[in-house]
Amino acid sequence: MEKHNVGIRSLGSYVPEGIRDSFYISEASGIPEPVIREKFGIKLVHKAGPEESVSAMGVKAALRALDGMDPKELDMVVYCGSEYKDYYMFNCAAKIKYDIGADRAVAFEIHNLCSGGVYGLKVLKAMMLQDPSLRRVLMVSSSKEGDLINYKDTDSRFMFNFGDGAAAVVLERDLGRNVILESAMIADGQFSTDVYVPGIGCNNRDNFDNMTYEDRFLRVRDLKDMKSRLDPVTLKNFCGVMEQAVANSGYTNSDVGFIAPICMKKSMLVGLLDHFGLTEDKSFLLEDYGHCQSADCFISMEEGLRHGRLADGDLVVTISAGTGYTWASTVIRWGPCDG
Repeated sequence: MEKHNVGIRSLGSYVPEGIRDSFYISEASGIPEPVIREKFGIKLVHKAGPEESVSAMGVKAALRALDGMDPKELDMVVYCGSEYKDYYMFNCAAKIKYDIGADRAVAFEIHNLCSGGVYGLKVLKAMMLQDPSLRRVLMVSSSKEGDLINYKDTDSRFMFNFGDGAAAVVLERDLGRNVILESAMIADGQFSTDVYVPGIGCNNRDNFDNMTYEDRFLRVRDLKDMKSRLDPVTLKNFCGVMEQAVANSGYTNSDVGFIAPICMKKSMLVGLLDHFGLTEDKSFLLEDYGHCQSADCFISMEEGLRHGRLADGDLVVTISAGTGYTWASTVIRWGPCDG
């Protein structure tokens, strides 16, 4: 039986010109700048202006990923980014499809917070292998969650690295290179209500008029309690889900050549690299981007290519985590390959 594959044809990203650096975050939060830079690992994040929407950033990333390819060649456009979009209850995939002129494409959305992009590769690979009519698919992630951060709320300080930006990836059936292999996920629902925007949703539908200013932002229900449960499992689950994705793909830890991570502190990334026997030049630290939701791993790969850290033959392991909590990883064999 003929064996088919799905590969990454191209990548593209976009970040706005606005900047919130460690000094800005220090002034806004009252936390000393050395703590912001060294303990939190935040150098700077990008901030979109009020006129720059989630879909608009997604369109810019999409056009860069298409890189001259006619959008009419796309069979599907998928949005997998932040649920905080241009409007409440709004189809961002359809908007991006229309704005780039992908007239033939169908459109739908995948949401899983910050792990939606990594696990979205698994979803779309399965769809494309099952349905030969889906030959070229555009997946877009975009985030403006910087709007949702209240720097006066120090209980939400682990989210101070949230930045605005977008990334896009063009997938192609039987491309024969940059082939998407297998994935893995760990999901722990005990964290599902630890982080939320309390003022919006069906549980607060009849109380909109009484919504406070603070209720518009991402909040942590009980930071001490969440950390007591999350800290002991974070590194273990990162390593565990990556190992499982590698094993599912038919490889071992020693085969890993590049790690494309979600935005994380340098100490955490170094820990992951050490676990797989890699040095810092086999990944990319997103200290000049901040956390752009599920766009992070694609930005990491793009920067890896730009800096010569990601090369043909590398086994790429993407890794992300989303509040809820889910840890997800997908493996890609970079460069020309048969399967």
